[in-house]
Amino acid sequence: MTTTEAITAFTALFVVIDPIGLAPIFIAMTAGMTAKARRAIAIRACLIATGILVVFAMLGESVLTFLGISMPAFRIAGGLLLFLTALEMLFEKRQPKREGRAEEHTADPSVFPLALPLIAGPGAIATMILLTDDASAIGSAQAIGVMLAVITVVFAFFQLASPMERLLGHTGINVATRLLGMLLAALSVQFVLDGLRDLPVW
Repeated sequence: MTTTEAITAFTALFVVIDPIGLAPIFIAMTAGMTAKARRAIAIRACLIATGILVVFAMLGESVLTFLGISMPAFRIAGGLLLFLTALEMLFEKRQPKREGRAEEHTADPSVFPLALPLIAGPGAIATMILLTDDASAIGSAQAIGVMLAVITVVFAFFQLASPMERLLGHTGINVATRLLGMLLAALSVQFVLDGLRDLPVW
């Protein structure tokens, strides 16, 4: 992989994963958490997403083929799951916020929806498959290295969550959560539409 190819790969993954756009979503999903709890969730989400993308980089589309799952079907499933999360954000049906009770029972968003499908979504998986398709072992390793660089950027933006929350305040977070819920709903619908568009005509 040449320098130009590496830059192109980084740009493609950066645009698909969108670390800047994920930061406010991360804030909304971890509202009220301590910086330590947020850091733990960010680490888990990034590690899980990295593992998923490495698997698809190494094994490619054969993983989905082996399971009898097409990429369009994967996109549709990801879109539907993401839409459920968007509804929870829009109508405040997410778990009760912790207010000084760090051990209150709440769902951990590190696996879903942060790692999958927001970070390691259908677009990122498809991009990794394309980057490593017919590539040599060295080329695949370089593609994984580029992906790790993008995931590092994602983690860096996640670390800005607490300062951004202090800046926005409680009201600002509530407004941002609603707006991001709408954006997530639109994104999930786009996933479904992309999947339907790419379905083979029977």
